[in-house]
Amino acid sequence: MARPSSSAPPAAVVAALAALLSVLTCAASAADELRVAGAVLHVELDHGAFSSGAAPILEWVHRSADIVGRYYARFPTPTVTVRLAPQSGPGVHGGKTFANPDAYIRVQLGREVTTAELLSDWVLVHEMTHLALPDTGGEHAWLSEGLATYVEGVARVQAGNRSEVDVWAEEMRSMSRGLPAAGDHGLDHTHTWGRTYWGGAMFCLLADVDIRRRTQLRFGLQDALRAVLRASGGLATDWPIERVLRTGDEAVGTRTLEELYAQMKDTPVSPDLMTLWRELGVLPEGDSVRLVDDAPLAAVRHAIMRARER
Repeated sequence: MARPSSSAPPAAVVAALAALLSVLTCAASAADELRVAGAVLHVELDHGAFSSGAAPILEWVHRSADIVGRYYARFPTPTVTVRLAPQSGPGVHGGKTFANPDAYIRVQLGREVTTAELLSDWVLVHEMTHLALPDTGGEHAWLSEGLATYVEGVARVQAGNRSEVDVWAEEMRSMSRGLPAAGDHGLDHTHTWGRTYWGGAMFCLLADVDIRRRTQLRFGLQDALRAVLRASGGLATDWPIERVLRTGDEAVGTRTLEELYAQMKDTPVSPDLMTLWRELGVLPEGDSVRLVDDAPLAAVRHAIMRARER
């Protein structure tokens, strides 16, 4: 009898299968590498972990990076790794940003997250914004978190991802949480949640309005923040807060940031927010707001939300 032939596939078949596997592996890797606003984003994502599939999630990451890139005229870092950790339930659950040694963002994402939830998400834009500011130390967390809170809304309006009414309504509802309470010792020394996030956002709003008033709308906080990013490289750099504020002020030709910091760092300051809203043309209307254009600072409001060139 003739000896039975071997069951092993011919070498040519093995080579062809290996080549196909290599192509498929490269394609899968490429699908999780996004190029946005001059940056390369490495997205660590288990494609089978989410009920909506990978496509809307990758679109969300791309959209968030584009929003931040538009605001800062480029994405804050040349590369970043975005790790999406699946959690039970729907929604985006929170995130954390690091930059030492490399830019890295970890976001907890619900396995049942919907496309609508991803479209309206603020978390990833907030976390990506952290990459644009130098590390000024824990004492000044209000600047980092306040900037990310303030910029998230403005940047999303400028990119067409959120309505202007929605952002002003949220600020009117929430910014009072950033006002000092009894026993407050200024932004640098009062580390409550409200003072850190909304007190910092209040500082940013006051600065934005003042810069635009002083420069007859030529510049705003956005220009100052772009200059800080250009000069520092962002979160991977350690800068004293004084240098951050001085760099921003020099870019717009004012002393707004330094003067406002001197007022608010060690002393509880309670600006009249309702008067500011009214002057900006932001009027309460039920659970929302109505925007009017005959207010004294309506032009400032428009300038803040107007998309800038990259």
